[in-house]
Amino acid sequence: MALTKIELEHFTAFSNLKLKLSPGVNVLVGANGTGKTHLMKVCYAACDAAKTGVSFAEKLVRVFLPSRRALGRLVKRQRGRARGAVEVYRGNRKLRASFSTLTEQPTSATITGAKSWADSGLESVYIPVKEMLSNAPGFLSLYSAREIHFEEVYVDILSRAYLPVLRGPMGRERKRLLTKLQKAIDGKITVRSEEFFLRNKQGNLEFTLLAEGMRKLGLLWLLIQNGNLQNGSVLFWDEPETNLNPKLFGILIDILLELQRDGVQIFFATHDYVILKELDLQKKNSDKVAFHSLYREETGEIACDTTDSYLDIHPNAIAETFTDLYDREIERSLKGSTG
Repeated sequence: MALTKIELEHFTAFSNLKLKLSPGVNVLVGANGTGKTHLMKVCYAACDAAKTGVSFAEKLVRVFLPSRRALGRLVKRQRGRARGAVEVYRGNRKLRASFSTLTEQPTSATITGAKSWADSGLESVYIPVKEMLSNAPGFLSLYSAREIHFEEVYVDILSRAYLPVLRGPMGRERKRLLTKLQKAIDGKITVRSEEFFLRNKQGNLEFTLLAEGMRKLGLLWLLIQNGNLQNGSVLFWDEPETNLNPKLFGILIDILLELQRDGVQIFFATHDYVILKELDLQKKNSDKVAFHSLYREETGEIACDTTDSYLDIHPNAIAETFTDLYDREIERSLKGSTG
């Protein structure tokens, strides 16, 4: 079952937030500092806890990496002692972690619902903004042996990228998606001695020599090919448009919508107008898409407005900025014609 709701109380930048989630695509928009990445990390930590059995509080520390790995530093900063809590829902299942500013170790947090939450595992993938495949050789062994300051999402994505193909026949939809991506990247992805390559008619091109945008599509190809993204799984992607040529935005949104139709729940945060418009133009009436617009109220607190229509996103700083640019361009053109 997909994630259905998240509630945050005095957690990082949030004082109080309740957000109902779409079982399909969840798009997070908003200015910098409004918590888009934090929302995805909380949900991802809950998904990973369901699959691996690791403590929810421990996973929160690993993906947020607060100073000294002190869980209490994830409580919203305010005067005096305070207590924070996060709750993630899957239907009638609820996973909750609560802790105070004095909480140092994850083992000191109060966790409820962990047993029923872990009754059925939940496959998930978190793709961070920073591309990792070109830095892959030796990274996992270094992370396991040394105290290096990397959020665990970087380790997790490499672990998933290295997985071999599932046994059994590949479904028709999966083959179709792989074919689309192969055309976009002009080849297939291979792994040799922990190093990733793009293989095509010209040979093998190592990822360090490949454009970063192509590496992102190559990673998506890997995750579909090795079965990470199947019916019932959850994909989190932080700013998928980063370093990707806008000409490829169409194929990216096409693939994400197809994954949603195949039962993958998707979360992504974006600052890009073209990404939003591609989604608006390509989605069908049967697609389940929710736009979550995060913003700061006059009090400074973060709130969220959710809609299933692109035209009803409010506030929509991305569209407003694009409109402003268009208006200024027209104004300049008119001045030029009369000057």
